[in-house]
Order: sequence, then C-alpha cells, then structure tokens
Amino acid sequence: VQLQASGGGLAQAGGSLRLSCAASGLTFSRNSMAWFRQAPGLEREFVAGISRSGGTTRYGESVQGRFTISRDNAKKTIYLQMNSLNSDDTAVYYCAAYPRAIMGVVPPNSAQYHYWGQGTLVTVSS
Repeated sequence: VQLQASGGGLAQAGGSLRLSCAASGLTFSRNSMAWFRQAPGLEREFVAGISRSGGTTRYGESVQGRFTISRDNAKKTIYLQMNSLNSDDTAVYYCAAYPRAIMGVVPPNSAQYHYWGQGTLVTVSS
C-alpha cells in the first residue's frame, strides 16, 4: 500500500493551498480516508476525514469552515482544499486510510488508520 501526498509548500496568511493524496495497492473505495497534521512539539491532530463513498465528511474544530475534503474514487485520490490559512496551520500533513470501513464511518482517532503517507509540509507565513 502506498499513499503519496503532495501539494504542500509555502503560503501567505489568508491564502490557499490544495493537497492531494494518491493511493495504490488497496481497494480505495472500501477505505475511509483522512488528513492529519503534526506541528513541531505537538501531537498529531485530526484535520478532516471522508467516508468510503464521500457522502460523510468530518472536520477538526480548528479547520471547520476553512478546509474541505473530497475524494475521487475513480482516481483513487483524496484532496484537501485549505482556505484562509493562518500560521497555526503550519505543520506536516499526512493522509491516512482506514480499511474495511463501515459505510459512513469516519473515525477521528489516528490509531484506527492502518496506512499512512509520508507527509507533505505546509508552511504559512504571516
């Protein structure tokens, strides 16, 4: 299984970035998917998750209303559109897969995700 995250980089405060995560080696449509992030010295944090079909999404409190997660099962890819970025969004962002997920279930607990990407760094300058 491989999860390849991309799209990170440097953004200005108030700006936008779009992350992508391409999956291979798994039955993508059977996996709930999520984005987590980890800033230096802090614990890994749930950012957003999406159910197998894309019909259910879930967001962390700090990004609610600013970030949007989506998926394209035909392309085996998830996306994270990040708007109104601020310095607190600076972190390494990881995509993760929760296999054999029950329809509609999007757990926020990182321990339930079996597969992880390598991470992509997002830096927001103020």
